[in-house]
Amino acid sequence: MSIELLIENYGLLAIFLGAAFEGETAAFLGGVVAHRGLLPYWSASLAAMAGSFAGDQFWFFAGRYAARWSLVRRLMEKPALARVTQLLEKYPTGFILAFRFLVGLRTISPVVIGTTRISTGKFVVLNAIAALIWGQLFTALGYLFGHGIEQILGHLSLHRHLLIAIGAAAVAAAAALAFRRMRPSARHS
Repeated sequence: MSIELLIENYGLLAIFLGAAFEGETAAFLGGVVAHRGLLPYWSASLAAMAGSFAGDQFWFFAGRYAARWSLVRRLMEKPALARVTQLLEKYPTGFILAFRFLVGLRTISPVVIGTTRISTGKFVVLNAIAALIWGQLFTALGYLFGHGIEQILGHLSLHRHLLIAIGAAAVAAAAALAFRRMRPSARHS
């Protein structure tokens, strides 16, 4: 079975699951494969949106109803907890709309939100809005990246195109993580 056939048969499921558990890379790669014509763009972006929404709903309900799970307890012990709590108390609606865009706060945030008095209905609505924007943004970035690579390097084999996209996503993630780690040290100087 070729990679193209795998993507055509299981790509939307992979984007959904990847967006639920990993995030940006799955949505970005969904845009790349949509650019290649293996999946419709709107299907890929909606799969990314739905996966992000479902994953964050899971973590919200874990915080609300499963605080005794060892996984939830470990998440609540992370150093990012104080930052999430501070932002959530100061800007509850804005934080719910923005947390998935903040490096290092994506998984812990819905867990913490689930432990607060914020209503389930409010979280569902704001989570849906944020997931829609997030899914469209990162899928579009992948689509545009795929187009840009094709403009620069010509039509590549799918394997090479995906390797370049994965490499670019890894570099972007590493840069975001390095930037995040540099910020606290700059404040203490």
